[in-house]
Amino acid sequence: MEARQLLDQLLQSGKEIAEKGKEWIEEKADIPKEGPEREAALSNLAKGAAAGGLLALLLGTQGGRRLTGTAVKLGGLAALGTLAYKTYQSWHAIKSTKPEEPGTPVDRLTGEAAEKRGQILLKAMLAAARADGHIDDEERAKILDQAKTLGLDEETLRFIEEQLQTSVDARAIAAEADSKETAAEIYLLSRMVIDVANEAEKRYLQQLAEALGLERDFVAQLERQATATD
Repeated sequence: MEARQLLDQLLQSGKEIAEKGKEWIEEKADIPKEGPEREAALSNLAKGAAAGGLLALLLGTQGGRRLTGTAVKLGGLAALGTLAYKTYQSWHAIKSTKPEEPGTPVDRLTGEAAEKRGQILLKAMLAAARADGHIDDEERAKILDQAKTLGLDEETLRFIEEQLQTSVDARAIAAEADSKETAAEIYLLSRMVIDVANEAEKRYLQQLAEALGLERDFVAQLERQATATD
């Protein structure tokens, strides 16, 4: 599978969208303000940036949902892993106790372990993107068509299709976390996809934090880090 590689591409494209702004992207891509032409143009966001188009479709534009969500501005998995790890270290330092080893950041993993973490995080991202229920059968078909333009292998495409058809369950996502580091990465990535102005998405994020077993003050630290990237 190519879950880790895909997730890295999505994060990189998200940073470009966030930095240049929705209006700039729409102007450059000549995206209509409404109608079916807008949806078609979104799939070719930034003149053929396939990952950007996929991210735009995942985040959606229905129901007032912002194109960039909270941003997905990290620019890559390395930044996600580092941010989660440093946040844990600084949170534990406040307690004036020796920090426990939280686990290995995603950017330090290799081989099968790296791909497994990539799959976990991709699951979390797809679940968070669907938390408001905006992805229906038609949207799923568009997402899969756009994913194919990335040249992903069949196993990865099947994985995406399966996740898009699976019920959104915060507890099931949390059950994938095998360490504090993984839990922090899941929360941060989900938070950066979530639009907290949307009540359904905000509720999902709260359920996820609880299911992950993250302490409230640690969640507060993660929140500060996530919003600091806006």
